[in-house]
Amino acid sequence: MKKSLLLLGLMVGWIQLSNSQILTIVNEQTGEPLQDVSLMSNHPNHIEMTNAEGQIDLSNFAESTAIQIFLFGYKKEVKTYADLASGNLTLQLIPFEFSGDAIIVSASKWGQNSENISSHTAYIDQRVVTLQNPQTTADLLGNSGEIFIQKSQLGGGSPMIRGFSTNRLLYTIDGVRMNNAIFRGGNIQNVISLDAFAIERTEIVFGPGSVMYGSDAIGAVMSFQTLKPEFSYTSKPSIFGSATTRYATATNEKTMHFDVNIGFQKWAFLTSFSSNEFGDLKMGSFGPDEYLRPFYVKRIDSTDVIVTNEDPRIQKPTGYSQFNLMQKIRFKPSKNWIFEYGFHYSETSSYSRYDRHIRYKNGLPRYGEWSYGPQKWMMNNLSIVNNRSTDMYDQVTIRLAQQSFEESRISRDFNKSNRETRVESVYAYSINADLYKSIGKRNTISYGLEAVLNDVHSKGLDENISTGIVTSGASRYPQATWASYGIYVANQFEQSHHFIVNTGVRYNQFTLDAVFDPSFYDLPFTEAALNNGALTGNLGLVYKPNEKWVFNANLATAFRSPNVDDMGKIFDSEPGSVVVPNPNLEAEYAYSGELGVSKYFGDYLKMDITGYYTYLNNALVRRNFKLNGADSIEYGGELSQVQAIQNAAIATVYGIQTGFSLSLKSGFGVSSRFNYQKGEEELDNGTVSPSRHAAPWFGITRMTYTYKDLRLELNCQYTGEKSFEELPAEEQSKDFIYAIDSNGNPYSPAWYTLNLKAAYKINSIFLLSAGVENITDQRYRSYSSGIVAPGRNLIFSVKASF
Repeated sequence: MKKSLLLLGLMVGWIQLSNSQILTIVNEQTGEPLQDVSLMSNHPNHIEMTNAEGQIDLSNFAESTAIQIFLFGYKKEVKTYADLASGNLTLQLIPFEFSGDAIIVSASKWGQNSENISSHTAYIDQRVVTLQNPQTTADLLGNSGEIFIQKSQLGGGSPMIRGFSTNRLLYTIDGVRMNNAIFRGGNIQNVISLDAFAIERTEIVFGPGSVMYGSDAIGAVMSFQTLKPEFSYTSKPSIFGSATTRYATATNEKTMHFDVNIGFQKWAFLTSFSSNEFGDLKMGSFGPDEYLRPFYVKRIDSTDVIVTNEDPRIQKPTGYSQFNLMQKIRFKPSKNWIFEYGFHYSETSSYSRYDRHIRYKNGLPRYGEWSYGPQKWMMNNLSIVNNRSTDMYDQVTIRLAQQSFEESRISRDFNKSNRETRVESVYAYSINADLYKSIGKRNTISYGLEAVLNDVHSKGLDENISTGIVTSGASRYPQATWASYGIYVANQFEQSHHFIVNTGVRYNQFTLDAVFDPSFYDLPFTEAALNNGALTGNLGLVYKPNEKWVFNANLATAFRSPNVDDMGKIFDSEPGSVVVPNPNLEAEYAYSGELGVSKYFGDYLKMDITGYYTYLNNALVRRNFKLNGADSIEYGGELSQVQAIQNAAIATVYGIQTGFSLSLKSGFGVSSRFNYQKGEEELDNGTVSPSRHAAPWFGITRMTYTYKDLRLELNCQYTGEKSFEELPAEEQSKDFIYAIDSNGNPYSPAWYTLNLKAAYKINSIFLLSAGVENITDQRYRSYSSGIVAPGRNLIFSVKASF
């Protein structure tokens, strides 16, 4: 009998012990559970994050010698397994405004402490979305103070980073490459296809990232991790979610969002949906009169009529709508395996390209209509993760993805009957295998393979709007396939707790095959092919002499292979110019170096500064060209200078990124980020011109206050002037988007905005947030942008969580 009781007691104890492995991590000040806290162990290698209830299963850390605990904005903790598994299984994290500790995945495709990365990084989490209420993901990036955003229209947002933009920056979503074969050198809007509400965290790794990601990763890698389904740690299902509604005055915005998670012990499901409706954008009251919109074109009785704008501050036409849907499923059949499937879909309505509506010809509007058709993006993504340690890996991730992109352009000259519609579709397929292995206690090696295939389809339609007759028109692109195949290996060597060496190398082969339709243009070729390779590498050093100092240095190369947009496009780049195909292209190469230092002053001040320099050789740029011996052809009803993308230039960019965070007493804090960049590009005649994508200096300074469930922020965003002489040669002719100086020349004035944001959690269910952007109602247009920025903008949002 005694033996039976003893056996029963041991079984109960074992059950209690097994159930006691669930740790809950909370905010020390409010007691609120903290989601996405990272627990990382180096020996053995393992990383996990807390769920929405702040919970995490500790069983995988039972053999760990030390567990590092990170959450951006909170003080880092280092604990043993025994520390965490004992007591009441609750850990409190202390808010810490200038914590530099965060787990960054995108630098090596595996979780690393950001201070062990030899490149400058930035991190944005969901708390920023809640407080800032960005209209789009482009605005989310811009609010960081480290990325400059250009906009040609309200439905847009093209990041500029370290003097590079568009197809010299790389986007990834849940580890899948978003860049496709028609990413152009001009400004792009693809980032708005991502739903800011559905983004769990955003990581930006500045500088070259070609070793890990291949082509295009010259200026930076922007990695977006969307919400993931959470499992239940008990026999009861874990059901939670949120619903948000938002209104903003500058665009009469009406936004709704909801997400719901249903988690079981082995299965988890997550659904996210957002709907946005934006009216015409209203600019500010105080600024250049050149920006006003005194009239617009309206179609009345089969005639384009110039109509007086009742309010010249309202930019007609700019409104549009959008919806986003995401569905994810996770399956955990055992401790070491996780399968996750994600479906993403985004679609906008048609939206006008505003800068084309303010172009004039012979004193009249150039266009009767010019708009982008619906921008559509869909992704199916299956990831398979195995955490079982073997001789080949400690963890392996395989990703299979299929994406489809559709975009179109619809234009018609003023009071002309011919409407041109050009539709482009890209079907992208990719497979990645990424492996990670610890070798001893000092070396961690990551290696992998990647294959990407893009299938490009393009068609043109010409419609006579008077007769309704539709005929075939010249397509923007040839029918083409673009492919990339890469293999990489990278190593992190921890020489000591003070000194880390990061190295890596990648070989990439890329191909392009295109077939041109000779029906509309007399090209000297009907087919074009490209088959070439690129070798890139990096060497990075991190030195931490003590807990107060961090020094980093990085040398890296990167490349961008010519894509279909480079080689095969036909379009009007600017009035009087037409870009034609050029099959004789090679990859461009970047050589970059950076030095950075961070200094902590006690637990109240952090300062950092990074300097960088990039040399771009064999740059793919637009230059004058000849087609069949002619330097001009008839295009769009006018004689136009022939141009083509060519390997015709050398470009250089250098600059600094710096900032500080100051934590004051009683919940107050001050922080700032500042960016200065200067770029130059070689011209045909051997002279140099300022680089188009090197933005003027810009930054943001914030004053914050936090008390329990209340967060307040007053910030000032600012940008420097670009005089006429500082404008790139190609921008100097665009007087329709710039202010006019005293000499009658276009220039981009300096500007600033004051912005107040607040968020208050009323109870466990409701959270209210509000803000006033551009308090002083400035009228300004960001450098190189076609649309004028919002004037004073009042934002109201209510979020209900369950």
